[in-house]
Amino acid sequence: MRAATGSTARNDHGSSILVTALASFFGVVLIQATAFLLDIFGEDGRGAVAVALYCVAMVFILLALYVASVVTANTFSTIVAGRTKTIALLRLLGASGRELRRSVSREGLSVGLFGATVGLVIGVALSHLARAVAVSAGKLPDVASTTVQPLVALPVVIVVGTTWGASYVGAKRVLDVTPIQATGAIVETHDGGSRRRRARTTFAIILIAGGAMLLGLGVIVGTMTPAGVLVAFAGGAASFTGIMVGAHRIVPWILRHVGRLFGNAPAARLAAANATRYPERSTRTALGLLIGVTLVVTFAVAMYTYRAMIQNEFNADHVDQVLTVTVGIMTGLIGFSGVIAAVGMVNNLSLSIMQRTRELGLLRALGFTRTQIRGMIVSESAQMVIAAMGFGLFLGIVYGWAAAQSLLGSIAKSGIQLPTLPWAVIAGTVLCAALLALGASLIPSRRANSISPVVALADA
Repeated sequence: MRAATGSTARNDHGSSILVTALASFFGVVLIQATAFLLDIFGEDGRGAVAVALYCVAMVFILLALYVASVVTANTFSTIVAGRTKTIALLRLLGASGRELRRSVSREGLSVGLFGATVGLVIGVALSHLARAVAVSAGKLPDVASTTVQPLVALPVVIVVGTTWGASYVGAKRVLDVTPIQATGAIVETHDGGSRRRRARTTFAIILIAGGAMLLGLGVIVGTMTPAGVLVAFAGGAASFTGIMVGAHRIVPWILRHVGRLFGNAPAARLAAANATRYPERSTRTALGLLIGVTLVVTFAVAMYTYRAMIQNEFNADHVDQVLTVTVGIMTGLIGFSGVIAAVGMVNNLSLSIMQRTRELGLLRALGFTRTQIRGMIVSESAQMVIAAMGFGLFLGIVYGWAAAQSLLGSIAKSGIQLPTLPWAVIAGTVLCAALLALGASLIPSRRANSISPVVALADA
């Protein structure tokens, strides 16, 4: 069984290893940088200061790992969908679904171990290189520093664990593959019956509605006490969880409307149809980017709104300078989650193209040119990016404003204000999304056009 899937696994997991390496690298660099700061502070850097700095570092590490785990689960789910025929054949030969699922999860453990180790080595090396450059440039004092902070083991262990767990979750669809599918082409499997899907949708609606009410209540309570931010946080967590649970309904609906913006050319119409024909596949591809955009915009809107409310209250230029630097640093840290999400989207799109060899060959046989195939893939990528970016911007603005308003509403005594939008961050997000749409389609379109129609149609 391992031999049957070994060569496929080696081809599938390149981007998964990159995602785990990035997450491990990010965590290791943050821990090492925190240790360097504490070395500079000396005795003053112990105790409460050390705890505070490490807590802040862990918050950003956990955010990056959350995005990485979603991306990894979606990637393994896509990989399993592409192995439907192979898995069905193994089921036909007597392998159980649970045994095959464990086999896929072991792949996830291997990916996590390798990627986390690569991230650890590169993170430690580059952190020391960056410190040496900063010291030589006079930006940091030349004090004795910690070679390897023991706490770097923590993000590495978490990366391995989350990758292993995410691969097990992503491999759940192995249980839905039946032996009879060994006689047919690769198809998308679905997450259970209609009853389970209805229950999932109902649960999502309850979470979104309840979270929205708590979010509004937090804003109202925030006009009286800063404790309103706790209510708003609970509402934001509940509503966003509901969006994740109901994404299989929400994302395809958005994609359907976005697809209408691309006109009625054959390539654009096929791209719109492909984006909604398999809602689970489209949702997996767009979900990581949606989370990344939402995180970046939420924090940026919250910080810019904080700044506007504090300026109205204190009117202090130094406060503005401190918050400007803080916004830049924190947005950059959270932006790393967006990088991980972007890698995941490119990976899922590439995998979906690999799994549609026969479909693309049929289009070529029916007269589609290489340019039209490339245009269709670019359109699919652009639709997913626009849907994820637009929805993420909306959620980020709402969550960021609610966070600022619920925390500072009672302090600023200015009532409920409109959110202050970080136009530079929004413009940068849109530009990055446009580049992502183009970049995410280059490799898949080149791969699709490199296969002759005869070979593609013979690849059953």
